[in-house]
Amino acid sequence: MAASAKDELLAIYLERRPALVRSFAARTGSQDRAEDIVQDIYVRLHALSDANAAEVQNPIAFLYRIGGNLVLDAVRQGKRMTARDQAWTETSGASLDGVSIADQPSPEEAAWARLKLDQVARALEGVPPKARQAFRLHRLDGLTHGQIAARLGVSTSSVEKYLSAVLARLLVEVGWP
Repeated sequence: MAASAKDELLAIYLERRPALVRSFAARTGSQDRAEDIVQDIYVRLHALSDANAAEVQNPIAFLYRIGGNLVLDAVRQGKRMTARDQAWTETSGASLDGVSIADQPSPEEAAWARLKLDQVARALEGVPPKARQAFRLHRLDGLTHGQIAARLGVSTSSVEKYLSAVLARLLVEVGWP
């Protein structure tokens, strides 16, 4: 039984497959992408009718043409996706007080942060006033231990003790920091 034109084309594909992968890896810069392209070539060949396969004059050039078209399709698709993503970003670039909505936390993240903040606030209620003030100056205002000591009129070692006590309490009660 004679092999059909499609079978002959598939045999040439199998013979040339390693060269096709190397060629398309060089063109795309990605071995994985090249493997996908060569696999897609096979799928297209397999879908080809015997009548269409018989019309192929130069099978090797035909294989490379299919692959080249697939590379172009991928490039075009990438450009479309980039343009779509950029357009979406520009059109949905709503902002709240000058901050992009995209930079805002999700509702779940915001709720979790509020819960944690409430837990920290409750834990700080049981801390002596100077220790609470030292903690706020350090965490919220970013002051150094020396600056806090000067502001509160205490020694640096007292500030360190205050902060250690507050952090220990927060760790026990809230699991923070």
